[in-house]
Amino acid sequence: MKFTLPPLPYSLDALVPYISKQTLEYHWGKHHNAYVNNLNRLIEGTEFEKYSTLEDIILRSDGAIYNNAAQAWNHHFYFEQFSPKAKHMPSGELMDYLIRDFGSYSEFEESFSKMASAFFGSGWVWLVCDESGKLSIEATQNAKNPATEDGLRPLLTIDVWEHAYYLDYQNLRSDYIKAFFKVLDWSVIERRF
Repeated sequence: MKFTLPPLPYSLDALVPYISKQTLEYHWGKHHNAYVNNLNRLIEGTEFEKYSTLEDIILRSDGAIYNNAAQAWNHHFYFEQFSPKAKHMPSGELMDYLIRDFGSYSEFEESFSKMASAFFGSGWVWLVCDESGKLSIEATQNAKNPATEDGLRPLLTIDVWEHAYYLDYQNLRSDYIKAFFKVLDWSVIERRF
């Protein structure tokens, strides 16, 4: 089965001024697409060619196949959580859980932002839910995905590889993190929860 680049749920210029059209053209249109194309090339003629989901491949692979499948999944998960008409605050049960596990929404956002700012190297920072319903913030290196590696359910993620923000924010990762929350659509995160 051939995997394809999932379409964005918004236009390339819909997230301006927080994420530029140029960043989406490169990050989604070229970078994310390269993971999908590399994965298709790598699985050709292997047992992984028969799998229909990225999750199936991630759970059973390692090396280059794992890296490309996980990065394709991570990027799709990342891009689908944004909206030009984002719901800027969680509500209902998710808000209750954020308050329970972090003290308040603002304490969650501060903790998440600090971890993303302090992260060294390339990777991802995630809000995850464990099997008991406890929320936590996890950081993963490179392509690692907490759903497949740690049995956690991802709810949201920020890409802290430099390619995610360098065109718009250069080395100012903290500005990128602030902008991230301006387009993060909590209605998407509530559905995932």
